[in-house]
Amino acid sequence: MRSSLLLRLAACLAALVMAAPAARAQMVEGIAAVVNDEPITTLDVRDRMRLILFSAGIEPNEDILAQVLDQALRGLIEEAIQLQTADEFDLEVDEEEIDDALSNLAQSSGESLQALRRDLENAGVPIETLRRQVRAEIAWSILTNGRFRSRIRVSDQQIDVAMERLVAAAQQQQFRMLEILIEVPSGSGGEERARNTIETVYQLIDQDDVPFQAIAQQFSAAPSAAVGGDTGYVTAASIRSQVLETVQQMPTGSISNPIRVPGGFMIVALIDRREGRVVEQLSLYQATIPNSRVTDASRPALTRAASRLRGCDDVSGAMSGVEGLIVSNLGAVAVNALVPQIRDAVRGLEPGQATSVLETGAGLQVFVLCERELTGPGVPTSQEIERQLIDQQLGLLGRRWLRDLRREATVEIRDIQ
Repeated sequence: MRSSLLLRLAACLAALVMAAPAARAQMVEGIAAVVNDEPITTLDVRDRMRLILFSAGIEPNEDILAQVLDQALRGLIEEAIQLQTADEFDLEVDEEEIDDALSNLAQSSGESLQALRRDLENAGVPIETLRRQVRAEIAWSILTNGRFRSRIRVSDQQIDVAMERLVAAAQQQQFRMLEILIEVPSGSGGEERARNTIETVYQLIDQDDVPFQAIAQQFSAAPSAAVGGDTGYVTAASIRSQVLETVQQMPTGSISNPIRVPGGFMIVALIDRREGRVVEQLSLYQATIPNSRVTDASRPALTRAASRLRGCDDVSGAMSGVEGLIVSNLGAVAVNALVPQIRDAVRGLEPGQATSVLETGAGLQVFVLCERELTGPGVPTSQEIERQLIDQQLGLLGRRWLRDLRREATVEIRDIQ
């Protein structure tokens, strides 16, 4: 049944590629699928297929059309569910919001909204096809934020753990890649379908006619698809083991063969590799009683003074009264520049906290941590890490919700005789 639908749609699409708008308007419209009593017409599917082909810059052939049909139907079904859910919550997306999103989309491609409209018209893609897609994306973003945002709590500890992980990872070799993930769908024949899709995608890339990023945006199931498959710089620890084994042997600028990974197949292009360049810096105060001034009373006095600290606003004042004490602002110091004894002592401190009294070559010392930061290219702030953690949780909860809605929906994919 599905192959019959494919052949019919493929034939119609091939005809429409050459058809004038007037001829297109006269073609007979059928029902390709029904989602909770809402029809998706063959015209909807053809227009979405056209949009996918236009966005990726792909010339259609039989193999490509098979993959594009799957993607078009899946996308239209999910969007129907998203928009139906928006209706249930009486959510309407303003036309101005859609216009703004389209303007941003055009600008990201280096053209005006008018130019984008013209390009779509020349490709035979109704602007409403793109507007509906954008409408569903905006509506779903509003719905997921409204449903889940208030439930998400990111603690300081989570941010600190993420920061520590980043610090550790930043010292490792880093890779910047483009990636395409084709997931294996559930059901019989899923493995074969995914394998055929990844082979078709690989052939497109190998022909060097279509940009990797354009194909990733249209076909990849990875979160990076929204940015053309660009992973940014990632460490070996964050790369799937099957992919890492391949990437470590790839020269910069090369593209891998399809790689089998749990749940799907991947193709990666290695853009760059670099050594870790991120440095952890600590802003420290140092309180020292030199060896020549140390007495039996020095350690307990220094311990009491350190316990009075409530941050870095007045370290000298808080620790005044200790005989022989010298307080110095060390400013920002790279962690790897500290001697191991001091580095270990300050490792677990929160800003505003002090170490216990240390006996060093300089005498009795206490170190106060005022600020901890990472320096280097692309280092996120604590606020950015918090935003990333929130977005990750929102994305995960949104995908689960959509899967649940899809499972509960009545979806019928029809044959066309």
